[in-house]
Amino acid sequence: MSEMLSEVALDQLFRTARTFNAWLPKEVSDAQLHQLYDLVKFGPTSANSSPMRLVFVKSKEAKEMLAPFLSEGNRAKTLAAPVTAIVATDYAFYEKLPQLFPHADARSWFVGNQPMIDITAFRNSSLQGAYVIMAARALGLDCGPMSGFDVAGVDATFFAGTTFKANFLINLGYGDASRDLFPRSPRLSFDEACRIA
Repeated sequence: MSEMLSEVALDQLFRTARTFNAWLPKEVSDAQLHQLYDLVKFGPTSANSSPMRLVFVKSKEAKEMLAPFLSEGNRAKTLAAPVTAIVATDYAFYEKLPQLFPHADARSWFVGNQPMIDITAFRNSSLQGAYVIMAARALGLDCGPMSGFDVAGVDATFFAGTTFKANFLINLGYGDASRDLFPRSPRLSFDEACRIA
């Protein structure tokens, strides 16, 4: 049986973690990005479908390719972030199911069933994107997840000739709490958001 995480760990993952808009000039290494994915890949998805694909936009050249597709409010903070993860969805994820779910013919559940492909791909890549945020926080990185970009432009630039489509973006690095950190917004109470049936 697993043990409950410490209060310090729960704070780092949830209670005191924030969405950052400003970044310290501190590198995120390629080794850290490998370590990040090595945690993320173990998060559950339906039928182990694992449809998320990631592009870690890190180089100056790649940032310049991304910049024209960012909304005005997201451009400066994204260019300043050490890394921006493009969380994408592979809409042909089911082609990897013989490898990922070998104990059943799971591929046949999806072939020719576009509504099932679409909902499974989008739901599970979004779920995996949330794992990216939690894994990054667990490794001591800060995050700035966001929409606010031209999806078609990002797809044409980073995913041309593939079955991948951008879902959302996550800036990664070491947040600068002295700049552009807004007061925490309210959250719904248990009674507003939940019921026990």
